[in-house]
Amino acid sequence: MRRKQPDIATDPDAFEAFYRRHVDAVTSFLARRVDDPHTAADLVAEVFMAVLDSAHTYQPGRGSEIAWLYGVARNTLSAERRRAYKESRLADRVGGRRHLDSDDVAELVSRIDAENLARRAFRAMAGLPDGDRAMLELVVIDQLSISEAATALGIRQGAARARLHRARHALRDVPEMAPFVMEGIR
Repeated sequence: MRRKQPDIATDPDAFEAFYRRHVDAVTSFLARRVDDPHTAADLVAEVFMAVLDSAHTYQPGRGSEIAWLYGVARNTLSAERRRAYKESRLADRVGGRRHLDSDDVAELVSRIDAENLARRAFRAMAGLPDGDRAMLELVVIDQLSISEAATALGIRQGAARARLHRARHALRDVPEMAPFVMEGIR
């Protein structure tokens, strides 16, 4: 008889183990997409809060924990970008931020600096259709398998392969993208 996995939404020890397994990957995922350490720290916290709310939606048969978690992180980041856009249109003031000590800021600045090449690649990918760009990000930059990226995006593997091929083909002549897109282009 197969033992039931502990529920991360109700078992604090299971959540702590899940958090420890994935916090570095989530932090790097977000550091590649934002350049402010406070925003990165807030988003990491929001991702894991969202995990508590949506833990019941994770289906191990559909993909790895990290693929599901990157899907949660993408949704959290998208929601934050929509919120920031609305806020910027409504007011020209800075919202409250939680206080970070100098060690936290230094660590986040270091991660953000380390992800500079990836942010330049994101700028180069800005002209791609959303689905193609998302696929390229997850496979090439975040290093998910095509199957895991398909899970994170909620699409079939065939559609994922087509999106990845289109994205790589569209960016094959962009110098910033050469290290990222040459793999798999025929």
